[in-house]
Amino acid sequence: MKTYSAKPAEIEKKWILIDAEGVVLGRLASIVAMRLRGKHKATFTPHMDMGDNVIIINAGKIQLTGNKRADKVYYRHTGYPGGIKSRTAGQILEGKFPERVVTKAITRMMPGGPLTRQQLTNLRVYAGAEHPHEAQQPETLDVASMNPKNTRSA
Repeated sequence: MKTYSAKPAEIEKKWILIDAEGVVLGRLASIVAMRLRGKHKATFTPHMDMGDNVIIINAGKIQLTGNKRADKVYYRHTGYPGGIKSRTAGQILEGKFPERVVTKAITRMMPGGPLTRQQLTNLRVYAGAEHPHEAQQPETLDVASMNPKNTRSA
């Protein structure tokens, strides 16, 4: 029996809408990373962009377990000597771009490389409830109801 390898013409991409309000960050990120790579499909081919287009709304209302909101630190470097900067997850979520926490979590759950960078272009994250992708008629994926551990009250 030969191993199945998908051809570019055989790939079907769907649009998925996920509401992140009250959902635990890591659990959401692992589900979205799997969807972006296409591993949920029986025809998964590792070297092809098989994944769906994922839209995440309400990213600013994501939940973190334990003390991660205060203890989880994101570092960046300005490029100058001594130029390391840090911000906690809580500071980012309360700041101007709260969707960056979700984007960074999903990015870090995917392997690095050119294919991953291509697959990440299929991810759209919005802090609020509005998104400009109604014309694509996205299917709703209810991550909160998949497992009781996926949600956390404030």
